[in-house]
Amino acid sequence: MAFEEPHTPGVGNGTPAPRGPAERRGITVRRAPKFVPFMVLGAVIGIIVAALVAYGIPGDASFDTGAVFGFFLISFAAGGVLLGSIAALILDKVSVRRTQRAVVESVPNPTEDDAEA
Repeated sequence: MAFEEPHTPGVGNGTPAPRGPAERRGITVRRAPKFVPFMVLGAVIGIIVAALVAYGIPGDASFDTGAVFGFFLISFAAGGVLLGSIAALILDKVSVRRTQRAVVESVPNPTEDDAEA
């Protein structure tokens, strides 16, 4: 990959020269998922499923429905967090395959003289 020389202001056109040389380097760009939203979404779906199972399905009368909901809440919420994490890992692996390379160049910070112009 060939790089062009950066345009240098200040050479023969009356504008001030840059403060330092521009630095070019290659970077890898990819979109990676955030794991926490996937885990929270999995927990919320687990809580909804636990409520549906505990209150929607008729059960044994000797068990309190609140206790049954609490048991299923812990079980399904933990399972939902696990499934959300696995989904985020799968999407992370897919994003690694879709990486792109780019070249970036540093730009010097503007000074007060540059801001007035």
